[in-house]
Amino acid sequence: MFQYTAPQDLLKDRIILVTGAGDGIGREAARQYAAHGATVILLGKTLEFLESLYDEIEAAGYPQAAIVPMNLETATEHDYIELCNTLHQEFGRLDGILHNAGILGVRTPLENYDPVIWNQVMQVNVHAPFMLTQILMPLLQASDDASILFTSSSVGRQGKAFWGAYAVSKFAIEGMMQVLADEIENNPQLRVNAINPGATRTRMRAYAYPAENPENNPTPKEIMPLYLYLMGPDSRGVKGQSLDAQGSGQA
Repeated sequence: MFQYTAPQDLLKDRIILVTGAGDGIGREAARQYAAHGATVILLGKTLEFLESLYDEIEAAGYPQAAIVPMNLETATEHDYIELCNTLHQEFGRLDGILHNAGILGVRTPLENYDPVIWNQVMQVNVHAPFMLTQILMPLLQASDDASILFTSSSVGRQGKAFWGAYAVSKFAIEGMMQVLADEIENNPQLRVNAINPGATRTRMRAYAYPAENPENNPTPKEIMPLYLYLMGPDSRGVKGQSLDAQGSGQA
């Protein structure tokens, strides 16, 4: 497990967008960012999940969060532009993005892969992070210290049979992160990295491995040290890295 103890005020006064914030790792990351002082923008497709997290953050006395209901599978360029305009009006800048939202698709040989599902996976896992990053870049550049975090996977580093569109999408994420990191190499105020969460106790993991005992995997809370480190100022100068939250490189 990545060892890092975050100061309580690590993210004080920061504005951080988390996609897929309603469930699993995204939900825990948003909660932890709020607990460490950030105003968190909760983006997800299920309003009920976002509202329950919003209430939880408010009840804990953390900075008031914001809710952005958005289905990344059907979102258009206009939707992203509207989001950027809203965030600009409300906050004027963005200090971080955690691109956590993703879908698994199906585990089947490529020769049998449904093109419709393939496009859905690419839309959510690749196109949406690209569009959000591109359109929100002016807000990130308005920050004194901004961090972009992509979500990777071991199957996005070494392809494995039957992982189909999910694996290919994670290869694309690794490439996108590396290209962007090289482009912003000389920008001391902006950094980009990727996290492989590893085998974690989430609904997606349970779907991918139905025969696995989930109790053998860490909870999302247990893998948060790396998420906090890379989002906070202690990681200044860390760019273009693809790191394992569990230090192992598991899928």
